[in-house]
Amino acid sequence: MRTLHCFTFRWYDICSYNLGLIIGVLSFIMTITEDVVKFLETVPPFQFLEAVELKAVSDDLTMEFYPKDTVILQQDGLASDALRIIKKGGVKVSMRTENGEEVTIDHRGEGETFGLISLMGRDKQKTTVIAMEDSICYLLSREKILKLIETKPVVSEYFLQSHFTKYVDKVYREMHNKSLFYGSSDHLLFTTPVGDIATKAVVAVRDDATIKEAALQMSRHRISSVIIVDARQLPVGVVTDRDLREKVVSRARSVDDPVRDIMSLPLVRVDAKDYCFEAVLTMIKHNIHHILVIQDGNLKGVLTNHDLMMLQGTSPLSFAKDLESQESVDGLAPVSVKINRVVGLLLKEGARASNITRIIAELNDRLVRKVLEIAEKQFGRPPVAYCWLSFGSEGRKEQTFKTDQDNAIVYADPATPEQEEAAKQYFAAFALFVRDGLVKCGFPLCPADYMASNPKWRQPLSVWKKLFSTWIGHPTPEAILRSLIFFDFRHLHGDEALAVDLRSHLMKNLKGQNLFLALMAGATARNRPPLGFFKTFLVEKDGEHKNELNLKLRGIGPLVDIVRLLSLESGVAETSTLERIEAMRGKNASIDSMGDELVQAFEFISLLRIHHQVEQIEQGQAPDNFINPSRLSNLEKSTLKESFQVISTLQDGIIDHYGPGMVGSG
Repeated sequence: MRTLHCFTFRWYDICSYNLGLIIGVLSFIMTITEDVVKFLETVPPFQFLEAVELKAVSDDLTMEFYPKDTVILQQDGLASDALRIIKKGGVKVSMRTENGEEVTIDHRGEGETFGLISLMGRDKQKTTVIAMEDSICYLLSREKILKLIETKPVVSEYFLQSHFTKYVDKVYREMHNKSLFYGSSDHLLFTTPVGDIATKAVVAVRDDATIKEAALQMSRHRISSVIIVDARQLPVGVVTDRDLREKVVSRARSVDDPVRDIMSLPLVRVDAKDYCFEAVLTMIKHNIHHILVIQDGNLKGVLTNHDLMMLQGTSPLSFAKDLESQESVDGLAPVSVKINRVVGLLLKEGARASNITRIIAELNDRLVRKVLEIAEKQFGRPPVAYCWLSFGSEGRKEQTFKTDQDNAIVYADPATPEQEEAAKQYFAAFALFVRDGLVKCGFPLCPADYMASNPKWRQPLSVWKKLFSTWIGHPTPEAILRSLIFFDFRHLHGDEALAVDLRSHLMKNLKGQNLFLALMAGATARNRPPLGFFKTFLVEKDGEHKNELNLKLRGIGPLVDIVRLLSLESGVAETSTLERIEAMRGKNASIDSMGDELVQAFEFISLLRIHHQVEQIEQGQAPDNFINPSRLSNLEKSTLKESFQVISTLQDGIIDHYGPGMVGSG
């Protein structure tokens, strides 16, 4: 470990010095103070303080310098003694799991803070914080920051909203309470008493009951926790589903042991009159997800993080429930508008990009299925079995905000000419209804008309098989383009056996098709990430997006293409980019050597893209994929360059594998 160099600036007794020296020292101190104040004026929540308050904060700050690779805070070490504000440089926050694996939780740059959760809890440090480059931090002592939080509502509200919700879920994995902190202007979190939303019916078992009996009670009542009481019926502990997983199942413990042996202590409680944000702070401080609610000295109920998440009705679960309750396209349309809000909520929570896209894909899938079910009711039973396919980003479960419709219909081969004609007429009207319904729900038409409403893309299974075989056997540029799109297909609704049959046909026909794979490799290798020879960003030189680069086309696009190519080579049937990578481990040398880097690149570029789009929407702009790299922090720039370099390295490997001549001949 490198030596930590500290530079601390304080007010010293200078009365014994001569007047010139006193003036010089005062001038030096005033210059430093002015610099600190100017910096804090750009950093929330300090920027919201009055000038006098800001000056007082700056007087209390110390400064520390951390050389690159310095371990600033160590997991399981002493709790942080100060809030650290990054003046220059950047840090990585990581966590070591029980099996010894290090998981990167976050990167933080200039103007961001760290150490608050540990400081508040006075517990062991939960994460490791390392300087990623030479860094300078301002330190505000524990006493000072706690006083600010207690006396300045703007400070406490900011840290509750911005700091906790951004990082806590990454550390503790189960605190899914993001939707509390963002939503209506009513600030329900700060105005709703705990007693109003706590679960009223408390399920309890005696402390001498067995673990099995407690688990049966939880299962019977469909709850995630049970209160443990003593012989006097007083609460002495709580057992949660997490306790069952970690203390019983993972350790192969006997379910006949007394439940008191696994209950969590001590019991933490709040008063029914306390506001919900106070319960949130208590749960964060104690790293718990269930809390007892007391009223007039008696047990009133139990509050869970799920209760808090549902407070404003903005959780993914509440949206899914709303979707299922609708019976018409007109009823679905207003609910679908709310789905985009989930992206912002999850983003501010600190969720991974892949988790965001998976939740959005699930909600969008439910919406599309609902439209299809409404269409089935309107048009009646189809003449033959059918399967609704999605492809593109929807097929890979990688949507963020609603993108163009990319869908198709594959239906069972008709048995007679009459059935064939009936199927054509039925699915023509059916597909048009669904297309228009999805437009009402915010899914724009595909400019290239890759939709089931196009007769080309609603065909019997035998026709689809013939199309795939033709594209593979005669790989024209158009065939390669369509393969890049359609081979990511995924069953969304209807008879899944049709999709399974088509996927099996595809994988069988790809075996030994080196020419097709070489030409697909050529298309994959030609779309290079925007990184110059000296690792400078290659941006647009003029036009609407001057000095910007396209994260989707030049970042996500080539990465997705690489993984698709490798998965088709390896005979992997998955369509999601990350699922493909996992399925190829042990089957593909490129993935074995660079799979982790590829995952990290995908997560980072995707998250950067989502951040950008959310900011645009909050500013009333239509979301796009163009960013100006000069507006990124140094840490973001460095990580983006590393991500692009991973893509370029794999593209170079593809060229080496197939040979420059083959790859360049498409």
